[in-house]
Amino acid sequence: MNLVTENIDSPPIATICGAPLTEIPQDLYIPPDALEVFLDTFQGPLDLLLYLIRKHNLDILDIPMAELTQQYMTYVEMMRADQLELAAEYLLMTALLIEIKSRMLLPSPKAVTESGDEHDPRAELVRRLLEYEQMKKAALRINELPLAERDFAIIQVWIEQQAAVHLPAIQMDDLRNAWVAILTRAKANRHHQIKRELLSVRAYMSQVLRTLRERKQVAFHELFSSDATAAEVVVTFLAILELTKEALVDISQTHAFGVIYVRNIVQTESA
Repeated sequence: MNLVTENIDSPPIATICGAPLTEIPQDLYIPPDALEVFLDTFQGPLDLLLYLIRKHNLDILDIPMAELTQQYMTYVEMMRADQLELAAEYLLMTALLIEIKSRMLLPSPKAVTESGDEHDPRAELVRRLLEYEQMKKAALRINELPLAERDFAIIQVWIEQQAAVHLPAIQMDDLRNAWVAILTRAKANRHHQIKRELLSVRAYMSQVLRTLRERKQVAFHELFSSDATAAEVVVTFLAILELTKEALVDISQTHAFGVIYVRNIVQTESA
């Protein structure tokens, strides 16, 4: 009775599918690879060396080679027990550490002792460790930066939108240059006849509107006849300005310094 009570009161050693297990089955088989010991993951021999130096608070500029070599070989032996194929480069570093340790135990050459310029066998290893530590710190700082798909998600939104065409605005200089070009052409067709001409701005306004009704838009220079006199050119220009002022025509330009076009606003709106 006491034995039964003791078994009931003892906590289970495991729980399988919600059922407590108080005894280990006699036919339990555990494969050799079922249990593994995971050591700290190192990126290479230098990473392991740097880890041992920082763990035991060793001076990286004055490394005690005997102590460091012993600790390093302990880790390598543990690694060789499970992953021999991954320990090749670590074994190479072990040979280097043993070489440095042996060179430090040997007496210095006489020539070096007299000159006082003794080379430290650890110098090259210290240089590589310092460079590796700098690169590792830089990699950690980069890893702390926000990373897409890790710290934030990239969202793309497609918006169907047609870009509006913005035509350049007509400036006074553009009209002035066009006017100078018309005057230059008119001067080339000047006649040496003096006569009085009665020209009406309203009449030329009607003429311009008739021309614009026949075509969608007309280039500015096409509204001036090639054989027009200077007076006719002036009156036609005034007629265009008056029509623009009364919002009957529109003056536009496709691009800067391009051709200036005149368009009938009334006809376009009615259409």
